[in-house]
Amino acid sequence: MQNNSDRPIGVFDSGVGGLTVANAIRQVLPGERLIYFGDTAHLPYGDKSKETIISYSTRITRFLLEQNCKVIVIACNTASANAYEAIVKETGNMAFVVDVINPVVEHVAFHSSYKHIGVIGTKGTINSGTYVSKIIGKNPHLSVASLATPMLVPMIEEGFIFDDISNAIIRSYLSKPELGHIDALILGCTHYPIIKNQISKYFNFEVDVIDSSRIVANHLRNLLIDNHQLNQQSNPEHRFHVSDFTDYFQVISKLFFEENIRLEKINLWK
Repeated sequence: MQNNSDRPIGVFDSGVGGLTVANAIRQVLPGERLIYFGDTAHLPYGDKSKETIISYSTRITRFLLEQNCKVIVIACNTASANAYEAIVKETGNMAFVVDVINPVVEHVAFHSSYKHIGVIGTKGTINSGTYVSKIIGKNPHLSVASLATPMLVPMIEEGFIFDDISNAIIRSYLSKPELGHIDALILGCTHYPIIKNQISKYFNFEVDVIDSSRIVANHLRNLLIDNHQLNQQSNPEHRFHVSDFTDYFQVISKLFFEENIRLEKINLWK
């Protein structure tokens, strides 16, 4: 792998959710330059087949490699669960690959206060069984309950947040018996941090709601330091691409990234 610390970091997701990860990376690694790709033309990934998810993810990976990225961050749980190995193969020795599942598994598996862990995510993530198998594989003394919550991503993408509609949908999911006795809840989708407070409020703030973005950013920082790839430049210029403009993307992207960003549409599937 090229040893050029000033190469950018590539981050991709099916939509705006990965901006939560990009924002955390920006805060933890302020000297790194980001290239973001949101595959809004094909969202959500959660109801797609594994083969389709791999196809989309590897094409985006090739694009980010063409931009000379030193790391590919899979800022999507569904892609992490279904396409990680394919992305690693596609990348070869040209870049590191960081997903949003393995760092969280490492974080929760030996946490001293966790006994019963819940996971919510898209159908694609939950049906893969990745979180359950990886956490139990690390610590068989834990119990892990998972629940598919497929309406949350389109709800967020359409802007139904902080209102009666979103509260009703969240309450409907979280009241399921699978999540009745948990002491920690993994937000197994990078869209979900924007409704983290609503989720915490449902549990009366008695359940530790785990947002993967900061965990992933800290993992990435350690990876770059260990491999002498950390960039210390000032005021790096980030780039943001989408495969299709959606009416609400610009508005909601500010909530995820905490500042205005300029989006560039690019079609990788011409």
